[in-house]
Amino acid sequence: MESPPGRKRRLRTPGGLVTIGTVAVLVAGMAATVFGLGAADQAVASFDAASWLWSRSKGELARANGVTGRVDTRFAVAGAAGHPMQVTQTDRFLILRDLNTGLVSSLDLTSLQTVATRQTTAGVGVTVALNDDAAFIIDSVQGEVRQLDPQSLEPVGEPVRYPPGIAGGTFDGESRLWIAVPSEGTVSAITPAVLSTGKPKDGEAAEGGQGAAGPKLIRTHGVAAPSHDLTLTALDNGVGVLDRTTNTLTMVRGEAAPVPVTLTLTGVASLPERTTGAQIPVTVADVRKVYVVSETGVVTELAVPGDGAPLRPAMAWAGRFYVPEQGTGVVHVLDVAGQQTSTFTVAGANGELELEVRENHLFVNAPNSSNAQVVDDKHEVRSVDKYANDVLGGDPPKEAPAPPPPPAKPQIAKPGAPKQVTAAAGNAQIRLSWKPAAANGAAITKYVVEGADKTWQVGADQRALQVDGLTNGETYTFTVYAVNSEGEGPKAKSNPAVPTSEVPDAPTEVTAAAQPDGTVKITWPAANGQGLKIKSYAVNAISAGATALVGQADGTELVVAAGELEYGTQYAFTVTSTNERGGSSAASPVSGTVVPFAVPDAPKGLDAATVAGERGTVTVTWTAPAENGRPITKYLVNAGDKTAEVAAGGTKTKLTGFGDGQNVSVKVRAVNEAGEGPQATATARTVAAPKVTVTGSSVTQTALTVKATVDAGGGTATCKLVASGKSVSGACASLTLSGLSPSTKYDFTLTATNAAGNASATGSNTTSAVYGLAVCYNNTSANDEAQHTWCNDKDNGRQVWATPKDKGTLIGRASQEQRLSAICKENGQSISQYVYNKGKADPTSIWIKVNYGGTTGYISFAWFNLEGYGINSTGPLPDC
Repeated sequence: MESPPGRKRRLRTPGGLVTIGTVAVLVAGMAATVFGLGAADQAVASFDAASWLWSRSKGELARANGVTGRVDTRFAVAGAAGHPMQVTQTDRFLILRDLNTGLVSSLDLTSLQTVATRQTTAGVGVTVALNDDAAFIIDSVQGEVRQLDPQSLEPVGEPVRYPPGIAGGTFDGESRLWIAVPSEGTVSAITPAVLSTGKPKDGEAAEGGQGAAGPKLIRTHGVAAPSHDLTLTALDNGVGVLDRTTNTLTMVRGEAAPVPVTLTLTGVASLPERTTGAQIPVTVADVRKVYVVSETGVVTELAVPGDGAPLRPAMAWAGRFYVPEQGTGVVHVLDVAGQQTSTFTVAGANGELELEVRENHLFVNAPNSSNAQVVDDKHEVRSVDKYANDVLGGDPPKEAPAPPPPPAKPQIAKPGAPKQVTAAAGNAQIRLSWKPAAANGAAITKYVVEGADKTWQVGADQRALQVDGLTNGETYTFTVYAVNSEGEGPKAKSNPAVPTSEVPDAPTEVTAAAQPDGTVKITWPAANGQGLKIKSYAVNAISAGATALVGQADGTELVVAAGELEYGTQYAFTVTSTNERGGSSAASPVSGTVVPFAVPDAPKGLDAATVAGERGTVTVTWTAPAENGRPITKYLVNAGDKTAEVAAGGTKTKLTGFGDGQNVSVKVRAVNEAGEGPQATATARTVAAPKVTVTGSSVTQTALTVKATVDAGGGTATCKLVASGKSVSGACASLTLSGLSPSTKYDFTLTATNAAGNASATGSNTTSAVYGLAVCYNNTSANDEAQHTWCNDKDNGRQVWATPKDKGTLIGRASQEQRLSAICKENGQSISQYVYNKGKADPTSIWIKVNYGGTTGYISFAWFNLEGYGINSTGPLPDC
């Protein structure tokens, strides 16, 4: 199941589109950034199993190497952040269509010189197809398929025209573009015109453009009854077309006749745009099933494990089937026997995944995150960091927002009855149309029409049927009911209609205009009743692959209510007229294409938060809401008298200038062409000044520890403890001030500080005492008898002086081994009397300040030994 050589086509799962920005940036930004490798190296790199991957939130492309999984180049596109984008690419060309603006841009990756643009209608309904040197724009609403020169984007010949509301537009492996026509029940193949590669001679047209021959419609096959829903997948040599109304898959391969295979499905099925290999996967999302159809029509049912999110279309790759879940980033990998061989997750997907087979690799991109995966033909999975910063154009990424929680599973029931079933009589025919039935939790698979002794099946997206071969003058009534996976809904009856040859003309033209309030206004000139009065008009909407009644009017204007048509999707309209006798005209010419739009939804996930380190400041963050048909141009952020504008693509801001501890109510609105959307609200409180309470203090001989509780006011508080000119700073719960003197009372102040100010608390405590003994031992072992009684003299040893010297003011003399509390130590007069305190270093200049006789004084260390310490140790005593 390998991809055929030389055929590369961008594959997208429906709903997962990729986007880019303006040509100015493509010219300047890409030339400067993307092509920093040099033209020759760049051209080689383009062939190295690489694929360009879009990141919607940042508005940039990253080129990922399939062999290594590494990104070698990134570039941002100004104004494209947040835009959905379709990316089509070959080895030589990169063509992009911005769904928000409709702008199509082309870059020749070989020459790195040609950049061109072409404007299309914005929204969903126009797609770009690219294969080798052939590019096409498919306007599904108008039914126009136009070839373009991929370098200049100039038209090549005349377009191929179909009835409006076509589907498909994907190349197979043999360079044939396949188009499905639901209104006719057909599928057809188009081959592109071959573009000249030489320079034009005098008088000849340039390569491509209007002077070249146009594309050719080479074959058409009937694959379904008219008005059935059709979807297709291009094959290596042909096409597979799924009639979703009857669940019939028709395979057209090579020159062989079509092969229909009837499937037993219990829900709406889908196909990938492109299938490599011989087996076609048909995915039924709601029941987590994949039906694999072989070339010979053998059907194998595969169950995807789990009961989580619905599935997106499975992709066949190298003998296995890769089945992505909707919105979770999870991909299940099944073999042909239906065994799950592995799963992997694209982190932070936060939306749909795009699956593309290119250069013998499967690329799995999450446009709404910084991540992707690439899978080789041995099924080894490599992670791709699209925001890699060590490449051309790199910058540090921001964390992707957390994905929203999966929606609750809806209650499922049979569908409701169709609405406004209308029968309009023509000459020996009746045209039926109706509005959709309520799906009731399970997608409608088809409608069934009964009447005139016949039964018809109609696609869920068609909701219109023309019944021919009736008898003029005879009255007919029809019933219509909807079908979903739960069964058949109630029948709705049409009005009686009588076919007649007296039919009016259709309106000669139709004009449609999308209004900022979400409505669509459709107008037309009065039809010619051919002598009879026009009683009413019926309006049908045409979108990609679908036709449906949107309303009826007595006059020449209809306003379709806001929300009835999907915002951001392209629509065109036809009008039929009905006369006073019930005769109805053919359809009018198709209107121009419009894209319904309205104001954006309220921003999602709005959060206002305190900025801990800034006074009077709050931060505001949100997730972009539904744009509703027009790109968001900015956000308006309001809080009290403070306002800010945030450019499109931004989802955060900071507001400052509020009071301390102020409750701030924040309102955020998104703005687009229609105006300001509804507001989202959130509340935050600015940082308040702290409050500090001392809960206790403790001491050692030389340290003070203070414990406290602090209300930081929503900010971050630090504390400072000060006592007797000394200080220490740190966490507020507990601070310890060291280097203090024993036996000393200390008054302390603890101050807490944050961005809004400070607060203090006070207290006091007395350090623990350090005790020692005043000693002078007579040296009775000396030969000198004077030493035997030397210490008995009141003038010898143990004196306490006012200063650290053996002179001056004598405070007194301590008794032998009197216990004194020591305060600190200080250098002073050197004393040498070691024989009277054996083991003491001799001489010593250390003096100990002690409490003595109700005051303090100094005793030489020669006469003082600290308790609990060595004879020559001053222990914890600090310097005085």
